[in-house]
Amino acid sequence: MIRDIKRQIEKAKQSKRLIIVEGKKDKQALEKLGFENEKIFLLNNGKSIKRNIEIINEMARNVIILTDFDKKGKELYKKLKQDLGQMSIKIDNSLRNSLSKQVSHIQGLANFIDQN
Repeated sequence: MIRDIKRQIEKAKQSKRLIIVEGKKDKQALEKLGFENEKIFLLNNGKSIKRNIEIINEMARNVIILTDFDKKGKELYKKLKQDLGQMSIKIDNSLRNSLSKQVSHIQGLANFIDQN
């Protein structure tokens, strides 16, 4: 399982996909794992979800949504997936699917990887 997660992380780092996260700690965790700052889109930026979706639409045609796996994060994922999908933005769920049973919050991802 951890081998698959590490493989998916490397694949995501090398891709041109924009990675969407909820908060600053999520972004910091991805940066600690080697993701480039400019490839990470922070949703908790003071803008409305509608405006963020418009910005994402201007930035990328392919994304990875890494919201948390708690109730709020799952609802946000569902909203993003639906709205971005309507804009013909491709969503890569492979990393999200690998993480779903291992971590509950993206901010803990770097520590999870370090411990395994």
